[in-house]
Amino acid sequence: MNTKLHAVTDAIGRPVSFFMSAGQVSDYTGAAALLRSLPEADWLIADRGYDADWFRDALKDNEIKPCIPGRKARKTTVKYDKRRYKRRNRIEIMFGRLKDWRRIATRYDRCPTVFLSAVALAATVLFWL
Repeated sequence: MNTKLHAVTDAIGRPVSFFMSAGQVSDYTGAAALLRSLPEADWLIADRGYDADWFRDALKDNEIKPCIPGRKARKTTVKYDKRRYKRRNRIEIMFGRLKDWRRIATRYDRCPTVFLSAVALAATVLFWL
């Protein structure tokens, strides 16, 4: 069983919301699911997997500036703030800290609901308590 965990974090890297999708599904599914739960922000930093015109338009409708590099296959290049994009490491650090919990790193739970609950519990203890 393969799953992909999508997360929205605040400016300092604390998780705000999670969404879990099947591992073979595109990142667009996670983007669409988490779009409604985005907090008020000036910028959204994401990796290339979230590069879609509809997602960029939805962010602009919410008055959020996207900092997402374009996919390699994109015909027109997309400009993004490379200095700001380097701050994406905060999200990677958040995922690394979550994987410090052995239960999450080794994926003990086979049921996706139980696994997402374990991730939420670990995030609450690590970042909010």
